[in-house]
Amino acid sequence: MSRQEPGADAGRILQVEPLVATACARVDSDDFGGDSWREGLERLVQSLNTEAALNETGMSSMTDQILACLVNRLQIERCYARHPEIADQQIVAPLFGLGLPRTGSTALSFLLAQDPARRSLRVWEAQAPCPPPVTATEGSDERIAAAQRGIDVTNELFPGLAGMLPSAADGPIECLILLALDFKSLLFEGMARVPTYSSWLMTCDMVPAYRYHERVLKLLQWRCPPTRWSLKTPAHMLSIDALDSVYPDARFVMTHRRVGDVLASVCALYETFISILADRCDPIEIGMHNSDTWRTAVTRVLAFRDRGNESRFHDLFFASLQRDPLGEIARLYDGLGEPLSESARLRMSAWAASNAEDRRAPGQYPAARFGLDPARIAADFEFYHDRFHLSDEH
Repeated sequence: MSRQEPGADAGRILQVEPLVATACARVDSDDFGGDSWREGLERLVQSLNTEAALNETGMSSMTDQILACLVNRLQIERCYARHPEIADQQIVAPLFGLGLPRTGSTALSFLLAQDPARRSLRVWEAQAPCPPPVTATEGSDERIAAAQRGIDVTNELFPGLAGMLPSAADGPIECLILLALDFKSLLFEGMARVPTYSSWLMTCDMVPAYRYHERVLKLLQWRCPPTRWSLKTPAHMLSIDALDSVYPDARFVMTHRRVGDVLASVCALYETFISILADRCDPIEIGMHNSDTWRTAVTRVLAFRDRGNESRFHDLFFASLQRDPLGEIARLYDGLGEPLSESARLRMSAWAASNAEDRRAPGQYPAARFGLDPARIAADFEFYHDRFHLSDEH
């Protein structure tokens, strides 16, 4: 992790043009499929240089992350240029998982991924979409082992991360990684303190990012069905209107839990990354930022539901998912009007049994460390708790 990347000089300053040039040289192409990504990259780099206080490890990690996004986008465009028929693929009625972090959405995504009739965004193909996966080799693709090695290295670098954010190379991953290809993603603020970039992200036009999100899904399903997608990230709540403009037939499953039970855990996840990658880390600032971000997210998604979209949502509750995951899945499928095959039931049951330990409630993190006051949280999120009767949840 100590090597110096071409996009950063000896003074630990990232530079946009050298990063872009390095990516173009690696792929031998300069076709990014438009320039909607550029403003986000420029704002991100400026914020990283002036606000993040990255250490050597952080500079290397962020350089690698940015280059990976640029290289993947170049490779995707090259694949489209060689196979324009990919654009004819249709993404029909995808199911998006929403809800605050740490509310059972990861376990839900793994359960849905067990259904052979459904398609999830898998870690290995999201990290390296090209060449696009092929059904005949999707279980033995060499990128699976490479992705698992990356997960193992990350878990070594960030102690305790595996228990906070379970991951598997062939398991589902959040859509953040696809939105990052347009450099409009919460992925980056989860790695570094970038308040100026984060503020811009809350109000920027996310439609181009979701159009590129769709472009990648078309590529991935082209030679590797099925095409009934199950996707997720809590961040979709912040940009729900942009998502809807690209996926007007999308359905949603929203997981719920009392905010006071999970917010400190979310902050601890941020602190885990930032404290390793930066010279300084302010837990109080992390707490304030996450409180504001997720209150905005819930406000936006509930307003969207109230604008005639309530019938597109199915609600699941953390306690019920813990107690009876298969029963909750059956009710979800019934609400979607979709069949739940016996094969899917058996695979889901096996996964639930083998991962019961990982589905326990997130660990207890001291709220006071992040400046979180339980009474203030209860007041700030009262509108949400009351709507879904979360004060009665056990």
